[in-house]
Amino acid sequence: MSHEHDGHDHDHGHGHGLHHHHHASGRIGVAFALNLSFTLIELVGAWLTNSTAIAADAVHDLGDSLALAFAWGMEGVSGRRPTKAYTYGFRRLSLVGALVNVVVLLVGSVLVLVESVPRLFDPPVPDARGMLALAVLGVAVNGAAVWRLRSGSTLNERVITWHLLEDVLGWLAVLVVSVVMLFAHVPVLDPLLSVLIAVWIGVNAFRNLLRTVDVFLQAVPGEVDLDALRARARSVAGVRELRHVHVWSQEGEHHVLTGQLLVEGEDLREALALRDRVRQALEQEGIDHVTLELAVDADCPWSDCPS
Repeated sequence: MSHEHDGHDHDHGHGHGLHHHHHASGRIGVAFALNLSFTLIELVGAWLTNSTAIAADAVHDLGDSLALAFAWGMEGVSGRRPTKAYTYGFRRLSLVGALVNVVVLLVGSVLVLVESVPRLFDPPVPDARGMLALAVLGVAVNGAAVWRLRSGSTLNERVITWHLLEDVLGWLAVLVVSVVMLFAHVPVLDPLLSVLIAVWIGVNAFRNLLRTVDVFLQAVPGEVDLDALRARARSVAGVRELRHVHVWSQEGEHHVLTGQLLVEGEDLREALALRDRVRQALEQEGIDHVTLELAVDADCPWSDCPS
């Protein structure tokens, strides 16, 4: 009866997970449609208004659209079970999306700077009214996308929500500049704002690139303290040491640990129970997948240990 009950709970949880993925995917899909539609409007608007600041924001929103598209796809893929070929599943696909997004943002920032810097010395007069209209629309569209994702709980949704909030702030800056230029002849504000936006985007994109490379190189996640994990393992009675520890992240959220657990005593059943307790303790510290090799005394095999 207990096995049947466990199976029922598992099926129920899996169904709930699919339901959750479905709603998360729907929210991200709407945000993607809003963002991509407005990006296309921005590109046309930047050309019509002769505004490099709007062009800079268009590049940012294009990067956001790519991130949203990949996040939308990942919500569907992340629920798939591991296969014989991909035993960890497909979570690391998000790293590919992160790299694509970073490259687009970096290239776009360079192009905006190439276009904007010469305009600082000979600024053309942009269409301030057109800039103002697009800025109002930008705040409204990105604000609507944030509103749509506000109830999301997945990592994808939280990261994207903060990204879209940054877009809202960027458009508020364009809004302020356009209002100023309606009343004062300071056309240099447009290329100056575009340079600031491009530099800000480039710096953040480069930081994301470094984080992505760290995950690709299987660096220890920044929030993980190896010494604290070893101390947590030693706090379990009967454990002498956790050594040869390796910790890495699948995609920046789900962490994996392997190590060798040196335990006291010579009873295999007791040692296995200790390993289970240590595994549970490490999972409470934010490690999702723990693999521990058992060792006794001087790493002697179980069959050769003294009785």
